[in-house]
Amino acid sequence: MPLISKWDPFKDLLSIQDRMNRLFEETLSRSQGMGEGFTTGAWSPAVDIYEAPDEIVLKAELPGMSQDDIEIEVKDNILILKGERRFKKGVKEENYHRVERSYGVFQRTFNLPDIVQQDRIKTRFKNGILEIVLPKEEKVKPRLIKIDVD
Repeated sequence: MPLISKWDPFKDLLSIQDRMNRLFEETLSRSQGMGEGFTTGAWSPAVDIYEAPDEIVLKAELPGMSQDDIEIEVKDNILILKGERRFKKGVKEENYHRVERSYGVFQRTFNLPDIVQQDRIKTRFKNGILEIVLPKEEKVKPRLIKIDVD
């Protein structure tokens, strides 16, 4: 059964604006440095979201990060995933030929449907993949009410 949510045109516009800003920032930061420097700043981890009969699952790619670098918050039916991927200084900067991976702070927000049981959310983090399991409320089954006769 697909989830139905109320359409908010302003939220969609803000989402499009955010995507366009990230696209321009990524393009400018890569073209200016051309791999000659360390780029830190806006990046966004890739996320897959799918629905199962009893839950909604969100999987985020966070390679090279530890659970201490990640924060998950639920507030007003919004799931906030944020963190920071730090550049580790094990190699001298002049020894690098190219640095293409992005580093820095990120934040992703996701609207949760009303059917998610926010107090039962579970997470797993393994091999750089964060999995957030959002259990759905159990459907209320109709029950037959017996009429007592005096």
